[in-house]
Amino acid sequence: MASYLTGSEAFAQEKKFTADANTSTAAWSDKYRGATIEDLDPPPALSISSNDPISSAMMAAYERDYTHLTVISSSKRSLLGYLSIPRLKELLQSGAVKESDPVSAAMQRFNRRRGIYQVITMETPLEELERFFESETGPNGEKREKQQFAVVTDVARKFVLGVATKQDLEEFVKRRPT
Repeated sequence: MASYLTGSEAFAQEKKFTADANTSTAAWSDKYRGATIEDLDPPPALSISSNDPISSAMMAAYERDYTHLTVISSSKRSLLGYLSIPRLKELLQSGAVKESDPVSAAMQRFNRRRGIYQVITMETPLEELERFFESETGPNGEKREKQQFAVVTDVARKFVLGVATKQDLEEFVKRRPT
């Protein structure tokens, strides 16, 4: 399925790539050869309500072999944050949360006060996704930890389409012929 960028999206992408000359974009471009997140074929996102019990979130994640679940508001259906299953296991083992607790007790909330988000869509080039995973600075220059996954949305950020992980990117490189 072919996808096209609008003129303003293409200009913004070109400007972003030019501004980030310190990264080895050429090496990444050779590595991915124009592939986008759509080529990763991420599975559909599984969103759970912040009011759901942790036990049902764990069951849903195990059934689909997911490591991250997006968490939405039960009333507004807006994206609130995510639930990392490896982190959840640690919280359960330490006794910080119980399986009967709501997901909101263990989820990671998105920081909405920062105001600047890096939008990751199905059309995002894989070299930009790798830059997102490897960078220790956010879109407005603030320090942050390296990311292990990205929430894939539509351009307007109204719908969560999937979750792309660093492991998905590594598997794509392994299975793609050189």
